[in-house]
Amino acid sequence: MHYDIAIIGGGPGGYVAAIYAGKKKAKVALVEKGELGGTCLNRGCIPTKSLIHGANLLQAIKSAKDFGITADNVNIDWDKLQKKTSRIVKTLTKGVENLLKANNVTVMQGRAKLSRKNTIEISGETGQSTITADNIILATGSVPTLVPIPGKELQNVMTSDQALFLGEIPSSILIIGGGVIGLEIGYVYNSFGCRITVVEMLPEILPRQDKEISLELKKQLERQGIEIYTDSMVRKIREKDGILQTVIETKEGTKTVDSEKILMATGRAPAVDAFKDIGLHIEKSGVVVDEYLKTNIDNIYAVGDVTGKSMLAHVASHQGITAVKNILGENEKIDYKAIPSCVYTSPEVASVGMTEDEARRLFRDNIRVGRFPYAASGKAKTLGEVNGFVKIISESKYNEILGVHIVGPSATELIAEAVLAIKLECTAEELANTIHAHPTLSEATMEAAFDLLAEPIHKL
Repeated sequence: MHYDIAIIGGGPGGYVAAIYAGKKKAKVALVEKGELGGTCLNRGCIPTKSLIHGANLLQAIKSAKDFGITADNVNIDWDKLQKKTSRIVKTLTKGVENLLKANNVTVMQGRAKLSRKNTIEISGETGQSTITADNIILATGSVPTLVPIPGKELQNVMTSDQALFLGEIPSSILIIGGGVIGLEIGYVYNSFGCRITVVEMLPEILPRQDKEISLELKKQLERQGIEIYTDSMVRKIREKDGILQTVIETKEGTKTVDSEKILMATGRAPAVDAFKDIGLHIEKSGVVVDEYLKTNIDNIYAVGDVTGKSMLAHVASHQGITAVKNILGENEKIDYKAIPSCVYTSPEVASVGMTEDEARRLFRDNIRVGRFPYAASGKAKTLGEVNGFVKIISESKYNEILGVHIVGPSATELIAEAVLAIKLECTAEELANTIHAHPTLSEATMEAAFDLLAEPIHKL
């Protein structure tokens, strides 16, 4: 069984690469040890967003009285929400399966082992098999990491793989890590009445986001009742009478926090077991690839989390397509300049490009910054969601946009305009002079551009 392209891993990097290659009439094999769709579809992006939508609906019902709507006896049926989430995942997984089949991709279930540069050994329930391929794409993804804290092995200490599928809503969860995973899961359970405590080692939550955005989200989450400790370290976990006790070293001193469960949301590590013994250049961050996604072995490419470049599903998919293009001779470089990053809490957070600190390090004081608050947006007022703002950063010579950061309603949808603006090297003038529909939330982006140009319209 010989193929033009063999792909190890059926997540958003692997299956998208397989579909694209199939459309280009390549003979393709895809090997997946678990469920098609990978972590994103089965244990990450999709189930999280389903639960978040449920949380958002509950919050909307609670705030409906401001618009003259009163709802009594609002109950949370956690089991029904979990079943709804499972149906969504199964439907999408089946859709991926059908797309692969329609594009003549041979899907093989089993654990892959890359034994030589052209040979993959597969161990499955039905036995062993071997395939060969001219080119191989590694798309094995990543796994949750556990920091070496005494007590991490206790029964109710979990990772994100377990946190989304609990049989019932816990009374309390302590979350170690104030990144995207920890905050999204914390928002869900807090909305459903679970007491949430977040402990972050660095000075701000969402440490890769613009500092102003991180501070605003922290303020809003604390208003919702989430307790957040930044610049703090978990020293140990112990169990007493069925309760987990977490000892935290904070800026104010040592504290002990009780919780029913603990979530380790301390990041993810590349999954390299399938190919670590064949001479690939692998560093702590992942498989080393060049700008064409080729490894140090000329017929082997790597995409997605396993490269450590950007652990985002949409980046993996784009890398998958780019890798196939290069295998087929198109010689296309991967461009990481305009990658959107999204956080689906309430309020939402989305960003693209440089933070203000990054821009200042590169351009010193030769930058401009514009902001527009949702409190001044007519559409935001009509929605009753006025917290947050849009922030735009440009260099000062041509006013080329370097970064856009949004915290507020629909931020994860609004960021698409900013991604295109940075991709096309748009200036603040061009963005300000683009007519935006009224009343819409997107006007806030235009208004922030006017503010950057020192010509604010609906802002003093």
